Amino acid sequence: MLAAGTAFDSDGNVSANLKPVALSGVNGSGMASVTVTGTTISVTMAASGLLAGSPHAAHIHFGADARHECPIASDDAKKDGHINTTDGAPAYGPVVVSLTKTGDTSPASTLAIDRFDTAKGGKISYERGSIKVTQTVADAISAGKAVVVIHGVDYNRDGKYSGSTKSDLAPTLPTEATDPALCGALSAMPSGGVATGAGGASSGTSNEGMIALGGGLMLLAAGSGVYSVRRARAQG
Repeated sequence: MLAAGTAFDSDGNVSANLKPVALSGVNGSGMASVTVTGTTISVTMAASGLLAGSPHAAHIHFGADARHECPIASDDAKKDGHINTTDGAPAYGPVVVSLTKTGDTSPASTLAIDRFDTAKGGKISYERGSIKVTQTVADAISAGKAVVVIHGVDYNRDGKYSGSTKSDLAPTLPTEATDPALCGALSAMPSGGVATGAGGASSGTSNEGMIALGGGLMLLAAGSGVYSVRRARAQG
């Protein structure tokens, strides 16, 4: 009984206001909420202003030594005017949950590009429940030490992931495909705030509620098209 009680010490609801990452040039916004029940989480997320028709990897990040926040301009270690994923690591830490639409949600799916939302019309609408995490990750999320990051930018405004600079995660991809676009630190919801359900995706908060909370983001129509792109695996 004592062990069972300990497993639920981290139960709670947290949310994040997603804003453009420094130096990304993204003009978007979003909201995310996470319900923690023992070592299971349910996630609801809505965002707009992203590169339309392209896959956007999205994750929950956490690192014990990270700052538990979104990166700032001074995190640009390369001094090239952009924040890549490695630059942002001191702020938000490594991937602990991959917010894929189907299949595995572990860090092993960090670059499972074919299983992330393709942002039809530049918008993402995401709900998924029954995601298993470790007790350490559950505790970090409930304590407001985790960060939601949506990746994928279009620096040169050509409407696709391109450019000669390669990703710091996978040299087969341009850096535009993996650089962070929107980011928000998860924190405890205010009293009366919107909360997701503890069960499957259908039991969570509707995205209409999320969008109203976030200031008018439009819900995507159900059933986005399949965007075919070769899956790349994270290096290291």
